[in-house]
Amino acid sequence: MSKFSSKELDKGTQKTVKSTQQKPAYPFWLGGVAASGAAFLTHPLDVSKVKLQTSKYTGMIKTMVYAVRNDGFFRGAYPGLSASLLRQMTYSLTRFGVYEAAKQRLKSPGEKALPAYKMAIAGSIAGALGGVAGNPADIILVRMIGDSVKPAAERHNYKNCFDGLFRMIREEGFSSLYRGLGPNVTRAVLMNASQLATYDVFKAMLLATPVYEEGMPLHFSASFLAGTVATTVCSPFDVLRSRIMNTAGDQSVLQVVSQSYRKEGLSWAFKGFVPAWIRLTPNTIAIMLILEQLRKVVDVMRT
Repeated sequence: MSKFSSKELDKGTQKTVKSTQQKPAYPFWLGGVAASGAAFLTHPLDVSKVKLQTSKYTGMIKTMVYAVRNDGFFRGAYPGLSASLLRQMTYSLTRFGVYEAAKQRLKSPGEKALPAYKMAIAGSIAGALGGVAGNPADIILVRMIGDSVKPAAERHNYKNCFDGLFRMIREEGFSSLYRGLGPNVTRAVLMNASQLATYDVFKAMLLATPVYEEGMPLHFSASFLAGTVATTVCSPFDVLRSRIMNTAGDQSVLQVVSQSYRKEGLSWAFKGFVPAWIRLTPNTIAIMLILEQLRKVVDVMRT
């Protein structure tokens, strides 16, 4: 990023905002819809990632093949789909909506292009609020996926995401919906600062070159880079979040970290990195491509 001057980045950002400068804000829920569509496409990769993080499985392909062979295609590749969609319509809907609103609030009078650090601040605020909103669905998702690697007696056996929510409240208390909130919000802050903000930054950087113009190749390239950065930054918190949420006990964050380190060394922090990258990068690409197309639809409907 250092090879680009602030002046060049500003030019790229100006090309990004030029066509949208006079447009009213897009609907708050567009990000949730885009993320839900992307989640359906990449859910099997999310399943593989969580199983690797919370079990003794090794290898993404082996994990996926084992799951499909033992449980059938839909049950093996799409367990917890209802929770995944609920997560996107809570977590992602909130983070995308808040991110766009925060960017507008942080823009100073007369400021044509929002600096990268303000984008990161907007992404962090959006991530924190999104993490809180999506925490219950996150827990249900991790548990529904984790059931397939547990003995029958230890499974939660939630019928769907709503059954899981009601049972958690009834059996474990309302506070159980926010188990693992600390690492989850931390991960969400890092995720959004490193995904949404870097998407905008990479988009401006690429537009500063003579190669790119506004369009799908630009959106694909910027989201590919953003997904890679986000996976690397969030990996330790992603593993920690999955392990805390997958337990029904009251282990603290430090206890989980200590146990993971004793058993696996520092490698625990990046366990499941490959499926996480393979899942998050296509997911980021799918979200951004779908979102940009939805925005075009809204623009057409407004004319």
